[in-house]
Amino acid sequence: MSDKTTTHHPWPPGTASGVGSMPGGDAREAAKTVTGSLEALPYLPELPARGPGADMIGRTAGMLAELYAHVEPSGWRISDRPGRDTRRARSWLGEDLDALEEFTQGHQGALKVSAVGPWTLAAALELRGGEAALSDPGACRDLTASLAEGVRAHLAEVRRRVPGAEVVLQLDEPSLTSVLRGSVRTASGYRTHAAVDRGVVEGALRTLVEAADGPVVVHSCAPAVPFGLLRRAGVAGISFDLSLLTEGEEEAIGEAVEGGTALLIGAVPGTDTPLSDPAGSVGGVRTLWRRLGLAPATLAESVVVTPSCGLAGASPGYARAALAHCVRAARSLADNPE
Repeated sequence: MSDKTTTHHPWPPGTASGVGSMPGGDAREAAKTVTGSLEALPYLPELPARGPGADMIGRTAGMLAELYAHVEPSGWRISDRPGRDTRRARSWLGEDLDALEEFTQGHQGALKVSAVGPWTLAAALELRGGEAALSDPGACRDLTASLAEGVRAHLAEVRRRVPGAEVVLQLDEPSLTSVLRGSVRTASGYRTHAAVDRGVVEGALRTLVEAADGPVVVHSCAPAVPFGLLRRAGVAGISFDLSLLTEGEEEAIGEAVEGGTALLIGAVPGTDTPLSDPAGSVGGVRTLWRRLGLAPATLAESVVVTPSCGLAGASPGYARAALAHCVRAARSLADNPE
């Protein structure tokens, strides 16, 4: 296990946060909502409703160092030089950072920013011929190196704008399990790309962990999150959807908690739905703790409560209510761990 793993987390016990995306296209409104709702672990929102370049793949493509991408009908494709789509992605990210800076004046403590991880990016970005970068090991290495450099620059910019922040990097990896299983479809749709060796996957993630020079969380709202692999890569936390957890994964979760890895547990629905009482929303978390025989006292320290995934598909009113609900649910875990 990596020596980076520690029981110290840069947020206090009983913390809530969000995953990334928010509804609408107003950067100031989104930043105001997130920072106003989540004092202990606010985050830089993504607003994909604005269009290509504001989506998570486009935003991260705009961060890459010496690699560029443009939009084709089939998706984002690697380019020789920066074009209109790269400029748009960078402009929107600048607007988002301006809004975040405005609403985090004097902020001290954890602040989360997101980028797409190297494997989901390799599965989504096309090479010039139209096939995913995932098809070419050399392209994957180049993409990882470019992403690491781009993330380093992005984190430095956030630290400059919010000097009191301890910046937490979240890598979004919804395609990670598909990459490991060899189930990512080729451009034709008739075949799948070969599974990538677990050691290679882990090595690329470790490159990003080292580039961040601070805590890294990996988020996946897909089933079968590879908890053990992520811990070996040195991540400080793993973010997942509680409703997708299976009994077979529980032992890996117990080991993660005992090893000091934080769990960002998606326990509140990400789209409009009637919300139960906050304590009820995290009842499954308490049950999991009991089944694993973990000490109740570790619950609020180990768990951050979040929505199950991004909130881009929610109404603005529900997004605000869901974040407030996460805060109350996290507080209930701290007040009544049993």
